[in-house]
Amino acid sequence: MINSSSQGRAPVTPRRVLHVLLFLTFLLLAVSFAGFSLGSVHIPFSRMLAIFSGEASGIERTILLDIRLPRILLAIFVGAGLSVAGVVFQALLRNPLAEPYILGISSGGTVGALLALWAFAGIAAFAAPVAAFAGCLAVMAIVFMLGHRHGELDTYALLLAGVMVGAFFNAMVLVGFSIANQDMRSAFLLLMGNLSGAGSGSLLLTGPLIVVVSIFVVLRARDFNLIATGDETAMQLGVDVRRFRRVSYVLASLVTGVAVSLSGIIGFIGLIIPHMCRMWLGPDHRLLLPASFLGGAIFLVVADIISRTVISPAEIPVGAVTAAIGAPLFIYLLRRNP
Repeated sequence: MINSSSQGRAPVTPRRVLHVLLFLTFLLLAVSFAGFSLGSVHIPFSRMLAIFSGEASGIERTILLDIRLPRILLAIFVGAGLSVAGVVFQALLRNPLAEPYILGISSGGTVGALLALWAFAGIAAFAAPVAAFAGCLAVMAIVFMLGHRHGELDTYALLLAGVMVGAFFNAMVLVGFSIANQDMRSAFLLLMGNLSGAGSGSLLLTGPLIVVVSIFVVLRARDFNLIATGDETAMQLGVDVRRFRRVSYVLASLVTGVAVSLSGIIGFIGLIIPHMCRMWLGPDHRLLLPASFLGGAIFLVVADIISRTVISPAEIPVGAVTAAIGAPLFIYLLRRNP
């Protein structure tokens, strides 16, 4: 269960929210500038300023504006979206272990995106996000069906079902590539997460959708607070619990599907960031949701910097970096929440 108590922490006031969000925004800008500079080709800060101001040209300008800028923006949007989706699932299930990767939803989105890439290669840019969304919804339906016991939703059975269904769909990805005689490296990058395919088209699709959904979710923070205390309490205070849950699940799946269609499976962001923000700031969703949005963006930008600098000029899949951090934390949370 998620502890809804905020005892021992400062109350959530507009001033506190502003201070926290300004701090996180500054931190996001700092790690983004580090991401612009670091990589197989180091670009000094003074050179970056000259490029951004239009006073420099050459290969460094191409690297910065055509490769690193879209990649960092994609990391910001995907990290923010997956983190917000994690907060939504955790609030609705009242369980800090819930997140798109653990529930298997990301894997369903990957299968949907791959089917669209194979079947609709000519319009894959439009078909892949739609198919990924459909895959996310399908897996969510399967996992929730398996998670019901005696007519009640058992959240730990749900988590186990999510892990198993996710493993099954990951296997389907590899089998599909084997049958289709495709490059197995492509399957590997999809399963482990990859931000190298960032482009203006993907950003125009991803950015506005994730921002709009996140704003909607933040505006409903009060309802998430009430849901976290129990369905009966929420209904007594005017929340249409069934409708609210349905809409929230669909929106979280939509964000997950779009993120997966562009970056593959990047796990544990929806687990790590909400948990850290909850420990730091408390469980009030009026602060937790926007802080997780920025925190997810910061985390994935940092993970991307690590992925392309540790063994530069080669690159580690960014999903491997997030998994290396997230898997031990998942084990810790399992032991802490028996």
